[in-house]
Amino acid sequence: MVKAVVNRFVLTALGAISLLGAGCGVYTFNPAGKSEIQAIAVERFDNRTAEYDLADRMTDLVIDAFISDGTMKVVSIDNADAVLVGVLTRYDRKPYKYDENDQVESYSVTMDFDVVLKNPRDDSEIWREKMIQEGVYSVEAETEQDGQGKAVDRLVESIVNRTTKSW
Repeated sequence: MVKAVVNRFVLTALGAISLLGAGCGVYTFNPAGKSEIQAIAVERFDNRTAEYDLADRMTDLVIDAFISDGTMKVVSIDNADAVLVGVLTRYDRKPYKYDENDQVESYSVTMDFDVVLKNPRDDSEIWREKMIQEGVYSVEAETEQDGQGKAVDRLVESIVNRTTKSW
């Protein structure tokens, strides 16, 4: 009788373990592991503002970020599963904070980008998004380029996250 109880307990335990194991598969926090996009091309970003060289710097930083991320290979358009296209549509610098004497303490740089990820085989859109970021810089210790850098860093992070992490 004791043997029958032990056998039933062992069978129940093994059944529970196998049920738990059946629900477990390969899970990753990186959806690119299941994505069809393994290689990406990044076209030179277009610039519709008067800010010289900003779109080119943005393109280079996006490429560097994809390389650092390592989720996708950066390749030529001929070898790409997806192509990233971006346009700098607006650049704005305005006072952000004033001191007690109404002197500007900091400025805000705001940039708007239209970004599209396309399938190069049929030119269909995988996703499209208007991305707006701001970089605030102190007049005392920083320059407008520092504000640009802060905004661009946030934009690059948004683009990489939107492309590699689909949640």
